[in-house]
Amino acid sequence: MRQPRHYLLYGSERYALAILRPIQDAIRARGDATAWFFDGPGAADLVEGETLLDVQGVRHWHPDAVLTPGNHLPHFFPGAKVEVFHGFDAGKPRHIYIRGFFDLYCTTGPRDTVQFQALAERLGHFSVAETGWPKLDPFMRSIAGPLPPVRDVPVILYHSTFSPSWSAAETLYEEVRRLSRDGRWRWIVTFHPKMAAETVAKFKALQNDHLTFAENDNILELFPQVDMMCSDTSSALNEFLLTGKPVVTFRNRRPGPQLIDIDAPADFEPAIARALSRPPELMEAIRAYGDEIHPSRDGCSSERVLQAIDDFLARGGRNRVPRPRNLWRKLRLRRRIGYWGPARC
Repeated sequence: MRQPRHYLLYGSERYALAILRPIQDAIRARGDATAWFFDGPGAADLVEGETLLDVQGVRHWHPDAVLTPGNHLPHFFPGAKVEVFHGFDAGKPRHIYIRGFFDLYCTTGPRDTVQFQALAERLGHFSVAETGWPKLDPFMRSIAGPLPPVRDVPVILYHSTFSPSWSAAETLYEEVRRLSRDGRWRWIVTFHPKMAAETVAKFKALQNDHLTFAENDNILELFPQVDMMCSDTSSALNEFLLTGKPVVTFRNRRPGPQLIDIDAPADFEPAIARALSRPPELMEAIRAYGDEIHPSRDGCSSERVLQAIDDFLARGGRNRVPRPRNLWRKLRLRRRIGYWGPARC
C-alpha cells in the first residue's frame, strides 16, 4: 500500500480558494493529505479542517506536489510544481505565461492545450496535460441537464474586469442605471476584486428593487440565478458561456460568433433583447465554443489533475530539460515571502 501523498495548495488571492477546494475534496477522497500556503489574501477565509502552513512548516511537511492557479510559486518548496490556472483566455495580451516555475501545466481544453503543448515541445522544461478546470467541478455537476428557459422577468448578470483599458463599467454606467429602473429586467452586478473603489461605490449606489450588487467570492454561484451576462473582456464570460447562456460584450478584445459584441452604449439595450431571445445561430456558436475551451462536462477535472500528477511522478518527476534558473524572479519571490534560507531541504 502506498503512503498517503501530501499536496500543498498555494494561493496569492482569495479566488484561489474556489479553484483549489474541489481539488482538496478529490485529494481527501483518495485518503491523501492537503495543506495551504498563502502569500496574499485568502488565509483568513480557511475553515475548520483546513491547515495553514508557514514556509518552515511547508518544508518540514514536504509536499509531493504544489498546486496553484497563479503565475508563480516558491521554487524552494519541495514537490512537483503544478499550474491549474486562474481563468480562461479572455483575449487579453498575455494569457500564456511561461515563467520557468512549473513542471506541469494542467490545461482546460483543446484551445489552450495546443498552444502550451507546442511550447513544451520547444522548451522542454515542462509537461502538459489536458484535465479541465477544477473550479468548475461542482458547477458542472449542478447544471447537468437541459438549459432552463428564460425567466418571466429575465435576470441579467453585469460583470466587468478591473483594467481601465478593458473595462466597460464606466462607459455603460448610465445605461445600466437607466435600464435597472423600469422593472422589465432584474440585474445582479458584480466586479473583479481589483475593480476601482470609486466604480464599485457608484454601482452599489444603484441598488433598488431591480438591481442587486453581489460580492460573492465565487462568481459561479451567481450563474444559475441569471439568464444572460453582460461583460467586456473578462475571463469570467468564458466560464458563463459553459452554461449555454448568451453573453453581450462591449468592445471585447476577441469577439466571435459566440458573443453579441457591441461598440456603442446605444446598442446595449437591443443587444440584451437579442440575447434574451436566444437566436438558434447564437446558441449553436456558444455550444461549439464551449467544446473548444472546456469539453469536459463531467465535473471530474480535479481527479484528472491528480492523475496527471501521478503520471508525472511515475515518469520520475522530471522533464527532459531542467527549469530555467530564473534568478531575478526567484529573488523577487523570496523578498515577497520573506524567506532567505536554502533552496533545498
